[in-house]
Amino acid sequence: MTFKLKNITVKNFLSVGNQTQAVDFDKEALTLVLGENLDLGGDDSGSRNGTGKTTIINALSYALYGQALTNIRKENLINKTNTKGMLVTVEFEQNGVKYKIERGRKPNVLRFFVNDQEQTAEEADDDAQGDSRETQKSIEQLLAMSHTMFKHLVALNTYTEPFLSMKAADQREVIEQLLGITLLSEKSELLKAQIKTIKDNIQQETAKIEATRTANENVQKSIDSLVLKSQAWTNKKQDDIGKFNKAISQLESVNIDVELQAHADIKQWNENDTKVRNLTKQKATLESAVIQAEKSLTKYTKELESLANKTCHACEQALHDHKHEEMTTTAEKNALDAANYFTKVGEDLEKILTEIDAIGIQPKKPITFYDTEAEATTHQSNLNNLKSNLDDKIVEANPYDEQIEDLKNTAIQEITWDTVNELTSVRDHQEFLLKLLTNKDSFIRKKIIDQNLNYLNKRLDYYINKMGLPHQVKFLNDLTVEITQLGQDLDFDNLSRGERNRLILSLSWAFRDVWENLYQHINLLFIDELIDAGMDSAGVEAGIAVLKKMARERNKNIYLISHKDELVGRVNNVLKVVKENGFTSYATDTDYVET
Repeated sequence: MTFKLKNITVKNFLSVGNQTQAVDFDKEALTLVLGENLDLGGDDSGSRNGTGKTTIINALSYALYGQALTNIRKENLINKTNTKGMLVTVEFEQNGVKYKIERGRKPNVLRFFVNDQEQTAEEADDDAQGDSRETQKSIEQLLAMSHTMFKHLVALNTYTEPFLSMKAADQREVIEQLLGITLLSEKSELLKAQIKTIKDNIQQETAKIEATRTANENVQKSIDSLVLKSQAWTNKKQDDIGKFNKAISQLESVNIDVELQAHADIKQWNENDTKVRNLTKQKATLESAVIQAEKSLTKYTKELESLANKTCHACEQALHDHKHEEMTTTAEKNALDAANYFTKVGEDLEKILTEIDAIGIQPKKPITFYDTEAEATTHQSNLNNLKSNLDDKIVEANPYDEQIEDLKNTAIQEITWDTVNELTSVRDHQEFLLKLLTNKDSFIRKKIIDQNLNYLNKRLDYYINKMGLPHQVKFLNDLTVEITQLGQDLDFDNLSRGERNRLILSLSWAFRDVWENLYQHINLLFIDELIDAGMDSAGVEAGIAVLKKMARERNKNIYLISHKDELVGRVNNVLKVVKENGFTSYATDTDYVET
């Protein structure tokens, strides 16, 4: 992978004014950055401090990270004369993909382009102050280095605290990031997030299974209830079929012709019974009438016998002739009427007795299946209806069976622990990997540290020798640094300023070699006044030699910011930084001085 910074443009940033200044980073050479003051009333050969040489690095740092190399507040990065419209644009390329970042203040701006396509920021309001967290996160993920690492690999300057002067914890943070241990930590954080997601998924899946189990239990209760209803319905159906069969059997056992004849016989029997009853009643009446008639006839006969003696039948006294004749006439008439009535009722009685004899003795009343003849006449229809009802009942479907099957087939959900088991297996594997990534005794961490630390020490020893430093500097397995000379342990502060500078440069270059070996090549390097700081001519020459070789053999664009005019003859190009009337300007491409 290659990370290639192409160019930067600056407007209203620190000493750069409203006229946009541009610097092309796409040159593979060692460039000396010198400054000139051309302030009105000033001296052309005056001090070159404060011309804006370091502004280039601050602008690059701000464009990439949203902050300068040092603790300058963002509002103080805006040009104090114009006080607004600050904008820094940097273009770079990574693995053939073109990127551009525009970042500014007043107004607040943060725009990120990929292959000329602007990426939408998640936070574009004023509260984001042009530093959208999401956009910045995307940028830093792309850069793959922290701001601290940027200052040790790309923007080497006297303002940055030397690595060996940093606190042990800060040193460890830098060296872990350099050696890929931070990457392991980052991966472990990602792995932790994945483990959390997996655990959440397991919990959710388990909850789903429990919910499914509960739902299945409720459905099963419904099924059990329907089964009971189904059994009750089936039992009732069997009872109804039994009743229909029994009724059909009873009806089929009836001889309908005999039944109809029995009903006809009952009708005749009823008629005869009624007639006999009536005749018997008339007989009793006539028998009583015959007795009365016979008594009347006897009475009147006795009266006539008494009147024949001319005596009164009541008082037995003698009667006169006219009275006797009158009573005799009456008695004869009554006797005749009594005789006629006796004869008549006797004859009527004989007729009744004849009729009774004609009817004879009534047989026993016939027994029938049906109560009425009308019911008997509907026998076949009733039988056919019963058979039809029986057939319907036999083929009648259980209304609960379909509901039960539907619930069994659709409502009952299959419970499987396969997903949970798979997720659990993945979680166990991830937790094992997490231990490998985070455990200090993990062979992976040890292997990475040993392998990369060995390479770091080799490159550090190489640059120390090139810089003519008589000390031995070595990173130990616990990531601490050991500095020795002639067998004596030394601290960083035991070294002179020039020795420290040699070691700072050697260490930064060694760091860069490790970084490029592990991650990506970077085409740009700034050395801001580190060559000037307490270095003797031998040290300067050694440093220049390393930088020229780096630019020539490794295709680096190296900017050497210095106050040493004598270095002009030792570099390929010179970039002049001119400060005039308080504003900084940079030479254009055609202004480069070829040597």
